Amino acid sequence: MMTSTRPDHVSEDRLFDFDMFNVTGSDEPVDNLHEAYARRLHAEAPDVFYTLRNGGHWVIARYEQISEVVRDPEHFSASEQQIPRIENPPVFIPLSLDPPANLPYRQALMPHFSPKNVKALEEKIRYWANRLIDDVEKQGHCEFTHAISSAFPVSIFMELMGMPLERLREFRELSDRFFSTNVQEELHALSGQIIGIMTELIESKKSAPGDDLISYLLTVQIDGRPIRLDEIQNMCFLLFLGGMDTVANATAFTFRQLAQDPKLQARLAADPELIPMFVEEGLRCFGIISTPRIVAKDCERFGVQFKKGDMVLSLLPISGRDERRNPDPHRFDIDRSKRESLTFSTGAHLCLGHFLARAEIRILTEEWLKRIPSFGPAADYKPSYRMGFALALLELPLQWG
Repeated sequence: MMTSTRPDHVSEDRLFDFDMFNVTGSDEPVDNLHEAYARRLHAEAPDVFYTLRNGGHWVIARYEQISEVVRDPEHFSASEQQIPRIENPPVFIPLSLDPPANLPYRQALMPHFSPKNVKALEEKIRYWANRLIDDVEKQGHCEFTHAISSAFPVSIFMELMGMPLERLREFRELSDRFFSTNVQEELHALSGQIIGIMTELIESKKSAPGDDLISYLLTVQIDGRPIRLDEIQNMCFLLFLGGMDTVANATAFTFRQLAQDPKLQARLAADPELIPMFVEEGLRCFGIISTPRIVAKDCERFGVQFKKGDMVLSLLPISGRDERRNPDPHRFDIDRSKRESLTFSTGAHLCLGHFLARAEIRILTEEWLKRIPSFGPAADYKPSYRMGFALALLELPLQWG
C-alpha cells in the first residue's frame, strides 16, 4: 500500500522502498529471513529512512539509532502502536504508556517475571518440555512449530495466566491473524474478539479467583486506587499477544538453526553448560518484534526532520545483525566474547518476559538434546515466513532416528 506523495519534510535521499510485510523486497523465497532482511537494509538503505508503503513511515534499521529512539519518549511516544495509523488504535498496557505512567503497571507485573519467580517455574517448564517431547520422540519426526514451539511456551503462559489449555490452538490462531494484517477493520474486529475472551476470563476470576496472574491483577493497586477493568483488559490484551506469539517464534527460528548444525548439536548434548550461550546467540540472530513509535513533537535527529504525527518503526529483529555492534553478524557463533542486540528492546519498555523467554528456550533445548541428540530438517524442506510487526517461521519439519 503506497501513499501518493512524499511528505515535504522528507528529503529524496531518505526515501527507500520498504514494506514490513515483505522485508526482503522480493517475491523470491529466501533461506534465512533475518540474514536477507538485514543484508538488504544495512547494505542498501540509509540508517534512518522513510518508506511510502503502509501509510508512509520512518524506519530505524541500526542498533545505535534504535536504542536512542526507544529511550526518548519525549519525542518518540509509544502511545500509538499501529502502522499505518488507524482510528481508535489498540491500547496495550504498559507498552502503550510512556514513562513514568507505565511504571505502576510494570511494577505490578515484575514479580511474576522476576528471575526468582522464573526459577520457581523451572520444574513446570521442564514438565511441559518433556510432555511435548513424549508425543513426538518415538515417531522419528514432527512438524516442530505445531507440535513443540507453539505449544510449549504457550502452555506455560496459559497456565501462568489461568487460561483454559483446551483453547490453545484457537488462541494461537487469533494472535497469528492479529499479527498478519494491517487492515483497520480486521484489527478492530480481532482486538474486540481477544479483549472479549480476556474479559470473560477476568469476570470468571472475580467469582472464583485462583493462583494465577489474572486473579492477581484483580487485587492490584495503581497509584493507591484499585485497578480498573479497562486497565486489566488492556494488560491482558498485551500479555495475550506476547504470550501466544513471540517466544514460540524465537524458539522455532533458533531450533531451525540448531537442526542445520550437527556439530553444534553434538557439542551442546555433550556439554549442556553451553546451552545458555546458544540461547543468547539465537536471540541475537532471530529477533521477532519490531516496535512502532509516534513522533510526539517536531525534532531533528540523525540528520533528518521528524514531524509530530509521523510514525516510526524500529527494527529490533535485525538489531543484533548490525556489523557495527557484532563483527561478522550473520555467523551463528555461541563462543562470541561479546554480543549485543535489542531483541527485547531496552530502557523503560524492556520486555518484562525476557527472563522467562530465556529460561523456556534453554530448558527446552536441554530436554530435547537429552532425548533427541541428533536431528535435522526434512530433506525437501523449504522455509516460509510470516512478516510484519512480528516475524514467524511457519513450518519446521524435523526428522531423527
